Amino acid sequence: TIGLTESETNFQYYVDWLRGDDPLIEIKVLSHLSYNIHDFDHCDGIVLSGGVDSHPKFYNNPRLDYPLAQEFQELRDEWEILLFEKAKKNKIPVLAICRGMQIINIALGGDLIQDQEEIGKQNHRQEQGIDQLHKINIKPGSLLAQITGKTESVVNSAHHQALDKIASSLTVVAIADDQTIEAVEYADHHQNHFLLGVQWHPERA
Repeated sequence: TIGLTESETNFQYYVDWLRGDDPLIEIKVLSHLSYNIHDFDHCDGIVLSGGVDSHPKFYNNPRLDYPLAQEFQELRDEWEILLFEKAKKNKIPVLAICRGMQIINIALGGDLIQDQEEIGKQNHRQEQGIDQLHKINIKPGSLLAQITGKTESVVNSAHHQALDKIASSLTVVAIADDQTIEAVEYADHHQNHFLLGVQWHPERA
């Protein structure tokens, strides 16, 4: 049973990808609207999905007028931080995708680049509704390298924000050529529950 946080963006992609062809996999939608925290207790792992930017107050930044800023969903931010903290406490595996990776960095004390292009990074956003593609370099020996069997790959890209200061308990395990952080996991994954954050969208790959 996998808990999947509700998103307004391409949500069915996550459901179909997680289920695959396995009829035994059950998806429980963890919704910030219904606040169904009781369903968390029945989950064997959780996936924090992508979506709109997190409110800057959660990473102690007062600036709200950055490029491409949009309507925030503070209730969702609070909900997903709560779910992550419960998963951490109960050692429940977590996969965090795009915004989800940004949420775990925020929850653990890190912060974000508010707009990539504003600081001179390459465009990682969609173009005319189509994901960008770019290469990533994966740290040898990391969980991500063990899972994929690769030290480099090509991933899709549909974001304008990225991780900046990395939480002290995390380590970077994949970067793009422009040094954008593409994946994180626990610095000491032997002493923690499974955690993998990726900036791309595997459900759309």
